[in-house]
Amino acid sequence: MKAVLFDLFGVIARVQSPESMAALERTAGADPDRFWAAYWSQRPPYDRGEVTGPGYWQAVCAHLGIPPDRRLTEELTAADLADWSEIDQRTVDLLGHLADRGIVLGLLSNIPEDLAARFEATQPWLERFRVRGLSCRIGSAKPEPAAYEWCIRELGLPPGEILFVDDRPENVRAARRLGLQGHVFTSPEALRRSLEAALT
Repeated sequence: MKAVLFDLFGVIARVQSPESMAALERTAGADPDRFWAAYWSQRPPYDRGEVTGPGYWQAVCAHLGIPPDRRLTEELTAADLADWSEIDQRTVDLLGHLADRGIVLGLLSNIPEDLAARFEATQPWLERFRVRGLSCRIGSAKPEPAAYEWCIRELGLPPGEILFVDDRPENVRAARRLGLQGHVFTSPEALRRSLEAALT
């Protein structure tokens, strides 16, 4: 193993909390089940950079039958960005440990441009990644093979020398089908133990 390719959300950044999800629901003023169905069904083009934040939220509102206006889309965008911005410092510390040992670091994240720009402006640890495969900029998203293939090319290593880490088993399975090693993330401590075993 010469490189570790990290997922972002659910591994380094925390997933949405119940409190932040409730804030989004209140802002939209929609039934929670219908809101989240619309939120996720319209998300892929946003993650791939095919639509902007306002375009995404207009599509969500149209799906819900809510007349969108500038104020509402701005409030939804702000709440959504805050929703995904909490970091797990334990995993960030692990990045430094790996970099100090000469392991090449890569990032593969399904992320819209608005959120990518926010992370780049506020999270200096992103500089540790030699390769950043952000779906909004590479035009493909996990678990599409093209997303992993882009990272493999940029890392310049055989797939078998790259460990892919993600909290979603289906994304890890997709990586393994392309020859990468895979680790389903459950906690920073479990990942650290697995890495130590691989590096000894």
